[in-house]
Amino acid sequence: MKKDVVAIVVGGGPAPGINGVISAATIEAVNEGKEVIGIVGGFKSLFAGDKKSAVHLSIDEVSRIHTTGGSILRTSRDPVEVAQKGFPVLQQMLKALNVRYLITIGGDGTAFMARWIEREARGRLSVVHVPKTIDNDLPLPGGRSSFGYHTARHWGVEIVKNIMEDARTTGRWYFITTMGRNAGHLALGIGKAVGATVTLIPEEFTGGALHFQKITDILEGSIIKRLAMGKDHGIAVLAEGIAAKIGEQELRSCDDIKCDELGRLRLSEIQLGRIIGDYVRNSLDGRGVSMTIVHKTIGYELRAADPIPFDIEYTRDLGYGAVRFLLSGGTGAMITLDEGRLRPVSFVEMADPATVKTKVRLVDIRSEAYEVGRKYMIRLEKGDFEPGSIEPLASKAGMSVSDFMKRFSYLAA
Repeated sequence: MKKDVVAIVVGGGPAPGINGVISAATIEAVNEGKEVIGIVGGFKSLFAGDKKSAVHLSIDEVSRIHTTGGSILRTSRDPVEVAQKGFPVLQQMLKALNVRYLITIGGDGTAFMARWIEREARGRLSVVHVPKTIDNDLPLPGGRSSFGYHTARHWGVEIVKNIMEDARTTGRWYFITTMGRNAGHLALGIGKAVGATVTLIPEEFTGGALHFQKITDILEGSIIKRLAMGKDHGIAVLAEGIAAKIGEQELRSCDDIKCDELGRLRLSEIQLGRIIGDYVRNSLDGRGVSMTIVHKTIGYELRAADPIPFDIEYTRDLGYGAVRFLLSGGTGAMITLDEGRLRPVSFVEMADPATVKTKVRLVDIRSEAYEVGRKYMIRLEKGDFEPGSIEPLASKAGMSVSDFMKRFSYLAA
């Protein structure tokens, strides 16, 4: 008699800790008498009907992978057209492989696929999803972070910390763009932890289209304020999602923009720091203020890093919990950790009724957590435009007081 098969598939971008989920899930399933297979190449392999992509996983093969980055099963992203065309093949593949239980590991796109598979299986297949993203934008219970975020932030801080010292040593500014398509959690987390001069996230820009000029004014104001404080260097951390707030026409006028496999703008490839740096440098040069501004993008360096102990422990919990949920008769849910207890959250609860996509958790700019970050930034504030404060700022900017007021005062409104 054939054993029921537990299949594991990874989708979306990498995140530190994927191997921890694979390892824990495999060990628990094998210990419970199940056969485990991993689908190498993600859903792309299932859509293609590639049976060779299904590899047997044993305890010996996975027992030490939980401390490593990347994914031993690799991963893939697939456009909607490919998914729709290949879905019948995927169903046939899972049936041919005798898959009774399916564990998906991924972000919102993978969660959508998990919901679709579970719905169409009509009870023949039990599905659980393990949510991951370094963007930390999933609305998990209790404000819990998604796995991979803490590792990404940790290594991001290490990188930016070194760049901060370079900025101080060489007397220059760095504009650093981090990943974060929809939300600024990663940028804010790095900026707060490292003590960046200023951090900008998309959530603070509401009420209509955002233009490069406003971003330019904010960062130029920070540079001027630092100069008035006798500091000729600084670090600005920018969330890539800021670019999504700017109109596509304005973006395309500044950069050669490409789209990813899902047809979305590749925000991580938009040289946001370079574009804004050019605007700021040209503005300062026009008034005789010399400043070296260097841009850098970090993100790919963080996604496949070896996980820190927090994410190692976290993902082992999630992998174990995923299998326990399935073997207890559960299906159609994400597995989460809430106040030390593993619990499922149904696909219905996690989905936005309007879009059917997984809900997005944004940074709450009214929260005290954001307030702390904002308080320690060097930015133009209301008090900077008072008599006695504005004069040195205008002088460093190479402007008259009235011109400085006219140009920058709206930022403190």
